[in-house]
Amino acid sequence: MSIFKKKDKVLQQDLNKVEGPPGMVFIIHLLMEEMCEMPDKEFMYEVMRKHMGDVDCFCYDGKVAGFAPKNYTVHFEKENKDIPPQLMIMDCIQTKKPIMDEIAESQLWDCPDGDEILNNCSYQVIATDVMAAGLDYKDRARMLVEYTEALVEMYPSCKAVVFETSKKMFTRDAILNCTAPKEDRFIYYAVNVRFFNIQGGDDMMVDTLGMSTLFLPDLQYHFHGMDPNAVVNHAYNVLTYIFNENNPINSHDHIDGIKDGKMSREVQWTVQYENALIQPVREVIDINMGEYASGNRF
Repeated sequence: MSIFKKKDKVLQQDLNKVEGPPGMVFIIHLLMEEMCEMPDKEFMYEVMRKHMGDVDCFCYDGKVAGFAPKNYTVHFEKENKDIPPQLMIMDCIQTKKPIMDEIAESQLWDCPDGDEILNNCSYQVIATDVMAAGLDYKDRARMLVEYTEALVEMYPSCKAVVFETSKKMFTRDAILNCTAPKEDRFIYYAVNVRFFNIQGGDDMMVDTLGMSTLFLPDLQYHFHGMDPNAVVNHAYNVLTYIFNENNPINSHDHIDGIKDGKMSREVQWTVQYENALIQPVREVIDINMGEYASGNRF
């Protein structure tokens, strides 16, 4: 596919009003073919407790439900209190504007039936976290994985899940049957590794989207002459390293590159921080792939 220059500005502005600065609020869309009722309060509470341990249900009126997971707390200096974040689940509504833009619809690698699901699902349940940005990033990642897995259990009529920040999409069954290690699931679920062929030449682009939820950087590769599948695998390995080590990477550092399709210490690539070449606008770690690199770097 091609890199798109056009952007749905109205949609982006609307989401900014809801989400605020990157990482502040995490939004999950549960896609439905038909309107559904909010599950019974006691059922929701039991499912949340199964996945997240001790929780408080601090609101429930059939239109919105709110839960506070007691295993996670954020310290608020002004009040000098440790307070659990809030996990909010909204009533099912009709989807009145596209969840995906043109770029996002071209990147549904993890959901082969994604186009059909988007066409058939005219309703959605929106779930968010609130006051969670102050959590330790690994705690937040673990909490959001537990939250996602609780949500798909609560809503058996859900066909698929879309994570707003990254536009990554999975079927409900894929999440229910996920076998990835728990500690790897946030990146697996919520960080999108995207691939683009650039018009007018042999250049390609692989980038990532979604690490901003944890206030960590995304990645960018602008290259030619290499199997993109190897680059995608490299990206997942680097993301895992960034997550595990709280991103120790600085501009002009070197990282292991790719040799014979696998990461190898025999090849060293230079990295630097710069603005992303593909929207949305964000700071990324650009990985200079040496002899395979395309574009200009300064």
